[in-house]
This record gives sequence, C-alpha cells and structure tokens, in this order.
Amino acid sequence: MGVVVSRVRGGEQPGEVRVVHGGIPHAYIAYAEEPLAVGAQVLVINDRGARRVDVEPWNMPGQDVVGVAGEPGRP
Repeated sequence: MGVVVSRVRGGEQPGEVRVVHGGIPHAYIAYAEEPLAVGAQVLVINDRGARRVDVEPWNMPGQDVVGVAGEPGRP
C-alpha cells in the first residue's frame, strides 16, 4: 500500500506514489486506470519494473475516502 504524492492522471499518464517498505519510504512512478488525487491511498497491483507500478484506489476501514476533487461522493 502507498499514498499518492504527485497526481496520477490516469491511463498512460503517470503520477508518483510513496510506499514504505521496511520502514524506508520509496518513490515509484504510478499508473492507474482513473485519475487519483494527491493524498489518495493506493494498493500496488503490478510491478512494471524500473520503479514503475500499477495502482488502484484503496481505503482502509475507518479512513475517509480521498479521490479526485469534484467527483460525486468524493471531496
């Protein structure tokens, strides 16, 4: 799991996510089907190699939904 630190624009237009592994934060170029706003929680679903990953939105129970501003049902 990780968090979006630079907006993921969707499709083949990437953004950047931070994933903490072993207590050390790592930055990855991230791709998602839909745009994701800064601060969105994500789940890494595929490793493309060369520090590139595919992600999808992921909300842990009890956390607020963070997504694309202006979409219905999202802040």
